Amino acid sequence: MRYTYAANSQEILPDPLRRRWAIGLPLLACGLLAVPANKAEDVVRLSQALMGTQVDITLQGKDRVLLSEAARIAIAEMNRLADMMSRYKSDSALNAVNLMAGLQAVSIPEELMRVLLMAQAMAKTSGGAFDATVGAFRNWNFSPEYPLVPDAAQLQAQCLLVDPKGLVLDVQAGTAYLDRRGMRLDLGGVAKLPILQAGLRILHECGVSNAMLNGGGDVLVMGTLNEKPWRIGLRHPLKPQSLLGTVEISHGFVASSGDYERFLTYKGRRFHHILNPRTGYPTTGLHGVTLISEQMEDINGLGPALMVNGVSEGRSVLAERTGVDALMVDHQGKTWLTAGMSRRLKTV
Repeated sequence: MRYTYAANSQEILPDPLRRRWAIGLPLLACGLLAVPANKAEDVVRLSQALMGTQVDITLQGKDRVLLSEAARIAIAEMNRLADMMSRYKSDSALNAVNLMAGLQAVSIPEELMRVLLMAQAMAKTSGGAFDATVGAFRNWNFSPEYPLVPDAAQLQAQCLLVDPKGLVLDVQAGTAYLDRRGMRLDLGGVAKLPILQAGLRILHECGVSNAMLNGGGDVLVMGTLNEKPWRIGLRHPLKPQSLLGTVEISHGFVASSGDYERFLTYKGRRFHHILNPRTGYPTTGLHGVTLISEQMEDINGLGPALMVNGVSEGRSVLAERTGVDALMVDHQGKTWLTAGMSRRLKTV
């Protein structure tokens, strides 16, 4: 029996159940991986709350002790990096930069510098559609317990503080500086993949050959499961309980962005968490996008940028990124795929 992993979820479904999933079949418990009984003894699974989502690790190999210890070390490293780059932790390295905005440059760790450089690069290539300084839009809260929607005047004022050129990085000195009081960094769209990549690197260094990491829809894999490529299901952004199809990969990154994961309803209007840096309001370009690449730098931050720009401009951007396979769903429900994704995607 083969199994399908659903990107942007924490469930893995046996193939015969995939079609029934869309009509309300209860999902398997979060973090569980169903495998044939004769293979269960060589699979180690571990889940951890991290970066505001759940990170699931699935490993396969002959030495369960090695796998378990490798997973423990990988999670510790990912926790360290997540704490460093969190805007929710008052003592994080990221918040040190935010607190000193307009005052002075701050020494930052190499790992944070790397992520900020990627953020700057994506801001430049996307024409500002991706911008890590969207943290200035501080009046949104998508928590179901304390939902909060800013008014137009607040967003208009905060738009003046959203500017990628206001982030000044000195690589030689190892410092970061926001050049105006009130500017704030939010790395939610660009930190997760490097953090997961660090976890995968640790697993490899510990001797693990077959691994999958999933963090809220961003999936990294190496090797195989039961000697076959990892099979990943792509959720339909307009019908999140069904799949658009599946892809199989043995090495690389699958990154998904969509307006269906975190959202709130306020005065009859639905607002999702991916913000347009140009307006401060949620994006309206796409309902969802999935990107696949063997190089993390090619797609890190690209999903949120495409959510802002939509299909037409997204097609032009993707035409220049030959190593990226993409699937985009617009607000009319129309699906567009690159040639590479068309070859990969198997409908269900």
